[in-house]
Amino acid sequence: MKVFTLKRDKFRKARGGYARILEIRCEKCGHFLALYQKDGPGPLKRMYVDRILAPEDLANLRGISVKKLPSLSCKHCRQLIGIPYLYQKEKRPTFRLFEGSVTKKIIGAS
Repeated sequence: MKVFTLKRDKFRKARGGYARILEIRCEKCGHFLALYQKDGPGPLKRMYVDRILAPEDLANLRGISVKKLPSLSCKHCRQLIGIPYLYQKEKRPTFRLFEGSVTKKIIGAS
């Protein structure tokens, strides 16, 4: 099993320094989508590309321009989960999640 290290950077500090690893699954079929580092409190509205830890095909999207990012969809049932966009406040590539499209489970925190 691969061990993941939580990122400690200015974005985490800006959100109070609290972070957790979430297991993200498709709401429709329950298929695993990603492991994601969520910084700060509040609901999961977007997934920053640089915070996706697994699977490799999503984690390797770092550094790709928003225009070239694919839409986020479930590989099992093809449900559309989110669309790529540039979060203007921080100039970071992001997937904006559709409300109610995912379930999440906390699997680690610090």
